[in-house]
Amino acid sequence: MSATPLLSVRNLTRTWDGLHGCHDVSFDLYPGEVLCVVGESGSGKSTLLQALSMQAPAQRGSVSYDMRESGLTDLATLSSARLRLLARTDWGFVRQHARDGLRMQVSAGANIAERLMAVGERHYGNLREVAGTWLEKMEIDLARLDDVPGTFSGGMQQRLQIARNLVTHPRLVFMDEPTASLDVSVQARLLDLLRRLVADLGLAAVLVTHDLAVARLLAHRTLVMQGGRVVEQGLTDQILDDPQHPYTQLLVSSILQG
Repeated sequence: MSATPLLSVRNLTRTWDGLHGCHDVSFDLYPGEVLCVVGESGSGKSTLLQALSMQAPAQRGSVSYDMRESGLTDLATLSSARLRLLARTDWGFVRQHARDGLRMQVSAGANIAERLMAVGERHYGNLREVAGTWLEKMEIDLARLDDVPGTFSGGMQQRLQIARNLVTHPRLVFMDEPTASLDVSVQARLLDLLRRLVADLGLAAVLVTHDLAVARLLAHRTLVMQGGRVVEQGLTDQILDDPQHPYTQLLVSSILQG
């Protein structure tokens, strides 16, 4: 594991009304590592994800990222233009509802190619070829390349959104409940695909979920949130097999009893 974290978070606080949100969150994320943030609805996990990705910047504390050209850099010091470029190239953001992360009026191929164009690719043939390759990686028929996302099933839309995010080979991907809106059989297939992609591409990821089974399958480490604060964090197997905090124990036992 690299000695330098890819993402370093210190005392991060972001609230909407002084109370609801996240408070004093600190952790380091290393290249190739998957961190799951778990907790019930209202625990602050989605606010944390927005703050980490600078969609709702921190009010206190810091988020630093290992920039390719300048090393570990406080994201609050970057211009809006630089942050937008980072979000289009070196980061991905997979949203719970695929429609929120896709351009529904353009073809599947164009959705993928748009991200490639952000890193300078302009050759039409190359764009189509790479887009087609990614459709096949996502287990979507190549014949659907020119179809618009509205003609796809929910699971296919989510796979297309993932392809759109990963085509530029980002080093860090944020995922907000990526399987929550899908039925159980589609969830299982998507999770298996995600696990393979994360391993094959060496991705680092911060994944928000209320489903401990998702954490078990995908995450190296897990961070448990309650009431906007981290109450426990550690290796995923350790957290789930031997939870120390009463809230984590409650989460784990409710899954076992369910």
